[in-house]
Amino acid sequence: MSESAPAPEPATGDPPVAGAAARPAVALSRLVPALGVGQIIAWGTLFYSIAVLGPPMARDIGATDTELYGSFTAGLFVSGLVAPWAGRSIDRHGGSRVLASGSLTAVCACMLLAFARGPATMAAGWVVAGAAMGMGLYDAAFATLHRVAGGSYRRAVTALTLFGGFASTVFWPLSQFILEREGWRAAFGVHAALNLAVALPLHLVAVPGASRRSTGTMAVVARHRAGGSRRVFIWLAAALSIAAFLAAGVSAHLVTLLGSGGIAPRDAVLAGALIGPMQVAGRLMEFAFSDRLRPLAVGTLAFALMAGALVVLALVHGAWIVALAFALLYGWSNGVLTIVRGTVPGVLFGERDYGALLGRLARPQFMLKSVAPLVVTLLAGAGAGGRVALVALAAGGFAALASYLIAIRASR
Repeated sequence: MSESAPAPEPATGDPPVAGAAARPAVALSRLVPALGVGQIIAWGTLFYSIAVLGPPMARDIGATDTELYGSFTAGLFVSGLVAPWAGRSIDRHGGSRVLASGSLTAVCACMLLAFARGPATMAAGWVVAGAAMGMGLYDAAFATLHRVAGGSYRRAVTALTLFGGFASTVFWPLSQFILEREGWRAAFGVHAALNLAVALPLHLVAVPGASRRSTGTMAVVARHRAGGSRRVFIWLAAALSIAAFLAAGVSAHLVTLLGSGGIAPRDAVLAGALIGPMQVAGRLMEFAFSDRLRPLAVGTLAFALMAGALVVLALVHGAWIVALAFALLYGWSNGVLTIVRGTVPGVLFGERDYGALLGRLARPQFMLKSVAPLVVTLLAGAGAGGRVALVALAAGGFAALASYLIAIRASR
């Protein structure tokens, strides 16, 4: 996180072009669904597939769990390296070329995984998948939206995340269905076909290439709020990266963490099942109240609720109702934090080189996310029946909130 934030774009006295707010809305009626379907496919085939297809693949090719998840971790590191390049390319050439490249790279990754014969080829597949993630997940899609959405950008981001929230809902059952009938190789083959036949054409046809960005309300507000300092960038990157670490750690160890609080595995799964719907509920609420709440205030609320949720997790002590409260708070905050990632940087730094900014912010997020499951595993085994991990996660939640508040204060 040594990069300095981009300098703010100087405010101008030019009024928005007449009709600028209306024109993006027409384009977004086609663009958001296209990007949304692409996000469902990208997340489902590249990120969520390991949960269902990874274990049987590793078993069949003679790979250990360490080799499997180590390969996936390496892929996430690669995605963090690719993300800044992808953001800069979107700034220069528009999103179509980068997102289409991500889809083609996803095809290659899925085919490598489908034909994996041992740990080495499996690792190659996940590393290539990481490159595809860097070009095709939310940060690239947000940067693409920012070029064309103008004053509708925030609502467009929220609508896009509503699509993306269905990735696991669609692809976990789909992957399991194909796995049970044809095997994991066929499942990865279908994933490759979906990237080639659906995501790639959508990114080529419906996503604009190089074009003049629209201007609108958010752009004007962003220019007046731009902080532009390296300090703001570092603290915001810290907040978002810690949040990404916490989300990855909790997701990987949810049943174990709730078990440390005295919740039976079956009840832990039921509580965890509420997190997804609450993510969608949080995004719907953000969409409904976006005209009344500023992005910075939404970010403060989301970080505070995540910290509160992790405190509640540490206080479960066998009480089902407390576990339920954790799931509700955590799901809402985690869903809204995805929107915060796409909107708050624009408020703090302005719109110039926005794709590059999102890419820089994404790099430490991907890297911390990649090591989170291992770190939480080590903390869970540190003794005290898993209490060390619970306390550490709660402390991490407050660290993320504090970093975010410092970033806001430093921007003023």
